[in-house]
Amino acid sequence: MGSAFLKKRTWLWVLVFLFLFVISYMNASGQPAEYPPYLSDSPSPTGVKAIYTYLDEEYGSVSRWSHEPSFLPKTDEDQLLIMVAPHFIPPEQDMVEYREFAEAGNTILLFIENPVDMFGVSSEQEPFIINEEGTVELADGSEYTGVVTSPIRFEPTEEDVVLLSDEVGIKAVKRTLGEGEVIVANSPDWLINGAILDNDHTELVLSLIEEGWQNEEIVFDDYIHGGSPTIATLYPMWFLILLFQGGFITLLWLWYKGKRFGPIFFPREESVRFSDEGVQALAAWYLRAKDSRFHESLKIQEDYVKSLMQERWGIPFDKNWREIAVQLEQKSSLSKTERDAFSKEFTNVFSKPKISKQEYVLWSKKIDRLRKEVEEA
Repeated sequence: MGSAFLKKRTWLWVLVFLFLFVISYMNASGQPAEYPPYLSDSPSPTGVKAIYTYLDEEYGSVSRWSHEPSFLPKTDEDQLLIMVAPHFIPPEQDMVEYREFAEAGNTILLFIENPVDMFGVSSEQEPFIINEEGTVELADGSEYTGVVTSPIRFEPTEEDVVLLSDEVGIKAVKRTLGEGEVIVANSPDWLINGAILDNDHTELVLSLIEEGWQNEEIVFDDYIHGGSPTIATLYPMWFLILLFQGGFITLLWLWYKGKRFGPIFFPREESVRFSDEGVQALAAWYLRAKDSRFHESLKIQEDYVKSLMQERWGIPFDKNWREIAVQLEQKSSLSKTERDAFSKEFTNVFSKPKISKQEYVLWSKKIDRLRKEVEEA
């Protein structure tokens, strides 16, 4: 009866957790996925999956990078790293890594409204209306139409090459870094899915990509949109829910089975029950009591040894040391001097009003030596 009840209750818990899993999965799968803006695998209007897919089909060898820049290959040359509107300004150490990547012979194409002196590119803000169509001129003099999305314009140096400009100022420049190059453009919104086909945005973006592409791999930097991938981005939501509920059920099962975690504490009596801790404590107490307890302590030791001799050697307990001198001589291996000390001197110790500490220690050692001989006989 009890076993059947436990089985029914177990199945009831399984059904409850299965129901909770289904509800959680439906809630999670029913919500649209949220993507950070400018992410290369984002199909939302603010993502750049459209240009990524186009480059993969037309150029081939396109990939994503989601790790720290310190892991970028510094030996490979002619790679094109595309950075679209970083979510944060990389710290100084990361900027050093990006520079080393470019100096090794690679190209970095950075789309950002305001570079804030990234890669040493200076900029200034111009007072004019944004989000209006305007004419953009390429380095070869050809003109295209694009939406003005930023009031920022660049201040190129003599070594910089102007790639894009409009009536207000410079929109894109190219700068040499070591064996490689850095291209900075101020219109990241041209690449998003919701605007890539507007006006001539596709032609303008491709002109910058072809400026830095050297028939090698094109890499989209997704690290700048939130850092390294987390467990929430590596695994689907249904798997994470299943993993969480599995762990929760495991904890409940361990609790139900009475499992406990932590250090193991042994009861004190298990470690001191058969030790001589009590004897040592009693001896220390007698020593602290000085000569007031020496008689009593010697008497206890004497009685214990006599009880052992009665048990092991058959010597009567109530006999004094003089009466058992002959039997002690036959049974023990004590020297004649030691036997005489017990039969003559030890009896006189108890007649003294006080016993010194030296006498107490001396006779305690003699009694203990006799005790060991009796126990080992």
